[in-house]
Amino acid sequence: MVEELKKVFIEKFAATPILVKSPGRINLIGEHTDYNDGFVLPAAIDKYAYVAIQKREDKHINLFSVDFNEAQEATLPELTTEGKHWPVYILGVVDQLLKSNYALTGFNLVLCGDVPIGAGLSSSAAVECATIFALNELFNLGISKMEMVKMAQKAEHEFAGVKCGIMDQFASMFGKENNLIRLDCRSLQYEYFPFYVPGFQVVLMDTHVKHSLASSAYNERRAQCEKGVAIIQPFFPQVKSLRDVNLQMLQQYVFPVDELVYRRCKYVVEEIERTVNACTDLIKNDFISFGKKMFQTHEGLSNDYAVSCKELDFLIQQVKDNPAVLGARMMGGGFGGCTINLVKENEAEVLIEKVSKAYQKETCSALSAYKVTIQDGVSVIDNK
Repeated sequence: MVEELKKVFIEKFAATPILVKSPGRINLIGEHTDYNDGFVLPAAIDKYAYVAIQKREDKHINLFSVDFNEAQEATLPELTTEGKHWPVYILGVVDQLLKSNYALTGFNLVLCGDVPIGAGLSSSAAVECATIFALNELFNLGISKMEMVKMAQKAEHEFAGVKCGIMDQFASMFGKENNLIRLDCRSLQYEYFPFYVPGFQVVLMDTHVKHSLASSAYNERRAQCEKGVAIIQPFFPQVKSLRDVNLQMLQQYVFPVDELVYRRCKYVVEEIERTVNACTDLIKNDFISFGKKMFQTHEGLSNDYAVSCKELDFLIQQVKDNPAVLGARMMGGGFGGCTINLVKENEAEVLIEKVSKAYQKETCSALSAYKVTIQDGVSVIDNK
């Protein structure tokens, strides 16, 4: 893929590019905790957005997507996307750099990738991080990784119009091979936890569905979490988010007022605690306990937080009592996308085949499965 990318760039622009790769991400545990100031446990994976880039002497920007076979042009500082989706993530980053008064000229950029789109593996964050890392390299801007993460997130907020948490860009930038990152979404402090499970494989099963409820329900859940906090605050002024709340507070103050809000908040409070405890499992190499927590997370997401769907629940049901599977859950915002499964390596193919057949029979749709490994974050590809 890298050789093809380089070849396309040289054919189009007659110059040797800088090449950058930026990974997609998985999140082992800690779902819907990010916007509640909680903890998440993501990792970068071996699926990437690849960027080839070289500067121009004028203010013109030429973009080309190999995967979509589409071109887009823009100029500094008038950045337009003309209705196409993929350039938004690149030009949004340029927009942030200009707002921060970084000196840029025009550039030529070719993009390709193998992060499955719509699977909840953060293909957009991978493109944003690849772009800002490449521009930082190209123009010697001297921006720190943490600052690049914040700018990439802001690009998604302001240019793409998606109010995402910071986890996706953070995992893509700070990923470390065979390690999970425990990120504190309040302070942005982070710690690496070795994640080496001999004889086991991370398998993603992609439903290929994205129910229309996803964005409206996401906003609704955020509002319900905020309502729970607002109910508790008069009694505990120090409570700023669900990170500061315990189950006793919810039971005493939220349950009598709004049972639905209570259930939503209960899931988040339990998930924050579960994520912290899962890190203790990692230190002890207790992957059986870790896997059980993944199943518990899915149960909470499906029953209390209600962001699963019948396709995701079906996939979890298929693996729940299988001794080859340590743990599994839906991953991401919900209402579609992937399940993440910890599976015995030598039984992964048999399991994928079995579940694929069952899924096809149940939904009349094909299932995709991806075996992934945990890798380093964004980097320049050696261009010799």
